Amino acid sequence: MRFEIKGIKLDGHVDTLDLNALDEPSARNEATGRGYSVLSIRRRAELSSLSSLWQRRSERFPVLLFSQELLVLLDSGLPLVVAIETLAEKERNAGVRATLQRLAETMRQGRTFSAALRQHPGAFSSLYVATVQASERTSDLGAALGRYIAYQNQVDAIRKRLVNASIYPALLVVAGGLVSMFLLLYVVPRFGKIYEERATDMPGLSKLLLYWGHAVEGHALLVSALLVAIVVALWQVLRLPQVRAHMESLLWRVPAIGEHMKVYQLARFYRTIGMLLRGGMPLVAALEMGANLLHPVIRERLVRASLAVSEGRSLSQCMEENGLTTPVALRLLAVGEQSGNMGEMMDRIALFHDEEISRWVDWFTRLFEPLLMAFIGIVIGGIVILMYMPIFELAGSLK
Repeated sequence: MRFEIKGIKLDGHVDTLDLNALDEPSARNEATGRGYSVLSIRRRAELSSLSSLWQRRSERFPVLLFSQELLVLLDSGLPLVVAIETLAEKERNAGVRATLQRLAETMRQGRTFSAALRQHPGAFSSLYVATVQASERTSDLGAALGRYIAYQNQVDAIRKRLVNASIYPALLVVAGGLVSMFLLLYVVPRFGKIYEERATDMPGLSKLLLYWGHAVEGHALLVSALLVAIVVALWQVLRLPQVRAHMESLLWRVPAIGEHMKVYQLARFYRTIGMLLRGGMPLVAALEMGANLLHPVIRERLVRASLAVSEGRSLSQCMEENGLTTPVALRLLAVGEQSGNMGEMMDRIALFHDEEISRWVDWFTRLFEPLLMAFIGIVIGGIVILMYMPIFELAGSLK
């Protein structure tokens, strides 16, 4: 979800931020982490039309591509400012080119790269800024960009896998819905004319179909408008933040689904923390930044764990006490504490859980798709059988 935030900086300058966050507290925390005192916050209306959606995607700053190209130029020996100016010169998108030019101009004034990035919260996330800022302490920007590129590619890979797994079930639902609507709006009314004389001898469910056919035949425009209104109303209701949050909370309570949603959240969290630790960020600060990636259901647990870690307790023990580990993650965390290589262990935990999620998605889709096909077949077959039931009874009476 996107939020529009008005905030004031320490120098008294008021800015308007456009941030993408899970919920309002996450957006407020991200703005506070950027050094703003939040004056007001409101959720931006989602764009619904295809043209506006395409426009929004085209205006989005390509952070991953920018990082890849910048890394190549830095490896070629170009200074950072010159590399950014080079990317601005070849950029065709006016919005992206303007952002790159402002970055170069800010750095020409003597500001650091992370400070320049922080002035564009709509383009660069707090995670990206923190990664660059941590690299400035050790002068290894190229390595930091490489870590971020690998991180983003892994996150995008698991996200694409989830999206691809949902495409076929969505097509089944759409196709089944269209066939059902065709039967109810076109075929059933015509069968109703045939059965008008035998309405009293028809089964109860067949009578309901007959009444529906009469309603569609006599008030086609009204019925169509009512169906469209119901679909639009459902769409608008499902877009409401409180409704979506309630649905997510219900899914979290389902034993199998909720557990794997937690594993998916933890995998992304561990990968983020691992990248920040390898970049030189302190553990407590990395945990606080990673909290914005977690669902509110488990974010409070991380806050308690972070507080315990800041008091000197071990990370593995704090994460276990707050239900933020799995048996594999707990063992790897303990090994990382003993070896002092927590960043690498975090990455290994994330990789293990990503593979676990991929296997579960494959299993779930193989089970869910036949069940969905069977349900759609039952619905369509039931409509057809109810339409032909009087014919079957008539044939039996003739015998």
